[in-house]
Amino acid sequence: MARIGYHASHEQYDPRTLCDLARRAEAAGFAAIKCSDHIQPWSTRQGHSGHAWTWLGAAMATTTVPFGNIAAPGYRYHPAVMAQAAATLAQMFPGRFWVALGTGEALNEAMTGVAWPDKPERNARLRECFDVMHALLRGETVTHRGRVTAIEARLWSLPDTPPPLFGAAATEDTARWLGGWAEGLLTLGGDPANVARVLAAFREGGGEGKPVHVQQTISWADTEGRAMANALDQWAPVAIGGEINWDVRRPSDFDLLGQFVGPDHIGRSVRVSADPGLHRADLQAIAELGVDTIFVHNVGRNQQAFIDMAARELLGGVG
Repeated sequence: MARIGYHASHEQYDPRTLCDLARRAEAAGFAAIKCSDHIQPWSTRQGHSGHAWTWLGAAMATTTVPFGNIAAPGYRYHPAVMAQAAATLAQMFPGRFWVALGTGEALNEAMTGVAWPDKPERNARLRECFDVMHALLRGETVTHRGRVTAIEARLWSLPDTPPPLFGAAATEDTARWLGGWAEGLLTLGGDPANVARVLAAFREGGGEGKPVHVQQTISWADTEGRAMANALDQWAPVAIGGEINWDVRRPSDFDLLGQFVGPDHIGRSVRVSADPGLHRADLQAIAELGVDTIFVHNVGRNQQAFIDMAARELLGGVG
């Protein structure tokens, strides 16, 4: 059976509130929690962006479920620094932490002042960072000179078992490319047919038998009107889609783009519905693809109401 997890959105809540939501989600029956590593929100209306790695230590200390994080090494974080953070969490909380490595967005990484590269170059940098982190987490001393540089790097506090390094992919091409070397896949939900194609590509590329996590983005509220209003208010800038999401640098610019996203467009990125049965059917269809965990991100501010609804309608009912 696929586990149903809770996505903790740093872009939308301050760290203290988000830690409380993580505890509430576990108490309601969510079997896992994940977050993403941002330094800026997608929209000025979201309004937050706490430090994910600091938050993970606090949140994991007051819960018992597994946690994951998606982050981009090689820009804000040297891969050795990210490997050290991952090793510390895995040592403190054995068997409870994984990290997905992605190619990043200018929104979060261009602040370092480097020229923001195209996707092939970002892919190449990601692969180098993965190799450095993978070796460090296994106790090796690493010297690497390339797109990133590490000279006699070593981690001194290691977990008994290294945390798995997943790869993040939104497209079939990326999923196929990382299937042979990433230790698992994190991808987006939505149309189960699209998810199936991404999973097939990952498995064809060498990912057969490796764990798969899916993030399912929804907007649920007690009425259809509120569900749509929440989606447009909080997630319209993200729903613009395409390469724009990776290349725009400022939340205010995303807000300008979000003005062009209407009810029809946002449905391509967010499942908007007040019907718990529809959301449960979506989760069931994705679970049947053979995934390990589905992390549900409800984009509205109505998190406690969503957690309560999920406890009644979603958790325990997906096979």
